[in-house]
Amino acid sequence: MPAPSSLRSLPGAPVALAGPLVVSAPAALGRESRWLRRVLEAGTGWRVDVVAPSTPADVVLETDPSLRRAAGAAVEGAYRLVVADGVVRVTGDGGAGVFYGLQTLRQLLPDETLRRAPVLAAAQGSSAGRVRRRTGALRIEPVAVVDAPQFAWRGVHLDVSRHFMPKSFLFDLVDLAAFHKLNVLHLHLTDDQGWRVEIERYPRLVEVGAWRRRSPLGHARERRFDREPHGGYYTKDDLREVVAFAAERHVVVVPEIDMPGHVVAAIAAYPELGHSGRPIEVGTRWGVYRHVLNLEPSTIRFFHDVVHEVCEIFPGPYFHIGGDECPTVEWRRSERARAIMAAEGFDDPRRLQGWFSAQIAPAIASHGKRLVGWDEILEAGAPEDAVVMSWRGLEGGVTAASRGHDVVMVPEEWLYFDWSYADDPAEPLAIRGPTPVEKVYGFDPVPAGIPDDRRDRVLGAQCQLWTEYVKTPERAEYQYFPRLCAFAEAVWSQPTLTGARSYPMFEPRLSRHLRRLAALGVNYRPLEGPTPGQSRTWRRPPARGAPPR
Repeated sequence: MPAPSSLRSLPGAPVALAGPLVVSAPAALGRESRWLRRVLEAGTGWRVDVVAPSTPADVVLETDPSLRRAAGAAVEGAYRLVVADGVVRVTGDGGAGVFYGLQTLRQLLPDETLRRAPVLAAAQGSSAGRVRRRTGALRIEPVAVVDAPQFAWRGVHLDVSRHFMPKSFLFDLVDLAAFHKLNVLHLHLTDDQGWRVEIERYPRLVEVGAWRRRSPLGHARERRFDREPHGGYYTKDDLREVVAFAAERHVVVVPEIDMPGHVVAAIAAYPELGHSGRPIEVGTRWGVYRHVLNLEPSTIRFFHDVVHEVCEIFPGPYFHIGGDECPTVEWRRSERARAIMAAEGFDDPRRLQGWFSAQIAPAIASHGKRLVGWDEILEAGAPEDAVVMSWRGLEGGVTAASRGHDVVMVPEEWLYFDWSYADDPAEPLAIRGPTPVEKVYGFDPVPAGIPDDRRDRVLGAQCQLWTEYVKTPERAEYQYFPRLCAFAEAVWSQPTLTGARSYPMFEPRLSRHLRRLAALGVNYRPLEGPTPGQSRTWRRPPARGAPPR
C-alpha cells in the first residue's frame, strides 16, 4: 500500500531475518540506514549494525541512477526490492528510492514490527516488566518488487491555524505520510483565527495573534461559542526540528503564510496593517472576514520581513502565500487602493490581489523559491512562475496548466478530508460531506480537459485537512485515515502498469492494511463506520458473533 508497479514471486527458500541484523550501505545512504536501524531496533528488539558495502550482510542498500529510466519513471523515487538467496537487497535511483523500498520491506514484515517497542510475552517465571528478546527469525517469501512514483508532488496538508496541533503530531503525521510514500507536508500556519509561527522582528504576531478568546460550538451557522481560550504557536526551532525530521524521511515541508486575505490575526497584532488602524480581535468564528491587508509600502515591507524569516526556517523550494477568498470591500473604500488601480489601469479591484502578489514575489524569489497559491490567484494575474493549487474543482487546474503554470490538484470534492465520510448521524461533526474512501480512490490527478502537451504541468495532488471541526490529533487521524491510504495509491501507483483502478480489488488490501495502522497506533475510521468511541451519537456495539455495523 500503495500498489507497486510490479510484484512477482521468486523460487527458492524464504529469507530469514534475525538479530543481530547486519545492514550494509554506502556513506551516501547514511540517512536511510540510520532510519532503518532505528525503526527495526524499536519494533523487534534486535541489535542492528550498519556496515560498509561489500561486507556480508542480511540487508543490502545500494543506488543505481539508471533504475529510474528502467522503471519508466519521470520523477525520483524508483526502487527495486529483491528478497532471494538469503539476502534482502534494496536498490534505489537515489536516497529517496532506497527509502521507499525500505517502506515496502516494512510492509513485508509482521505488523508487530511496526510498533515502537517489542510486544513479546514475558519470560516464564520472570519478574513483571522483563521481556525476552525475539529469538525466532522473521521469514520473508522470495519476491521481486519494482516500483516508481507516478507524480513528483504527493502532498498532505494540515491547517494548524483554526485548531493548533502539538509538534508531536506533526512528527506522527510526517511518519505516516512517509509510510505511504507521500513526500510533501503543507503547513497552513496563519489565518484569521491564529498565527502559528514565531517572527522575531514582529513578536506580537504570536504574543497576540496566536490566541483567541473563544471558538464556535457546533456548525458555524448555529452561532454558538465556547468560553475557552485557544491557541499556541511554534518557535523557529520547533519548525526547524520538524523540517529536519521530515527531511530524514524525504518529506519537504511547505509553509503557507496567507495574504492578503485571511489576515485578521496579523491585523489584531499590528492594527496598522489593516484599513481602520483600530484594534480588532483574533477571529473567533469560521468563514471569510472582510478584513484584508492595506496596500501601503509599509505593509509590503512588513510582509517582506515575514517572508525572509520564514524562508530561513524552511529550505524547500516552495513558499505558499494563500491568496484565496480575498474580499475587496475595504479596497474599494481605500484611497491608496484607488490610486494603485488608476496608476495600473485596473478596472476591477480584484486585480489588486495580483498586484499584491507581484510585490511579494521578489522576496520569495530572492530565496530561490517558487510562489504557490490557491487557484484564485489566476483571476488576479498570477506571477509567471507560480504554482497553482486547484481547490474549487478541476477547472482551475485546467486553466492554469493551459496558461503554462505548474499545477497541484487539490479539488475539495475529492480531497478535502475535513468533509464527512458518510451521511450518517454517527459521523463526527464535519463541515460538509460525504467523501467516502471509494471516491478518493477514484480520483485522477490529471483532469481530462488539460491539453495533451500540458499534462506534464500537473506536478501531482494533495489531500487537505482544514481544522474548523477538528480539535485534536486523534480526530485528525480519523479524518485522514483510511482516506489517505486511497489517496496515496492515486498519486503513487502507475495506472498504465497496474491497470485500471478497481475499488473492489483495493478494498481487501485496505482492510488488511488497517492492521498495520492499528500497530502504528492510528485512530483510523473502520470501513464499516465509526466505533462507539468515535461516534457522535451512541451506537450499540455488535452482539457477539454478529458482523460489525
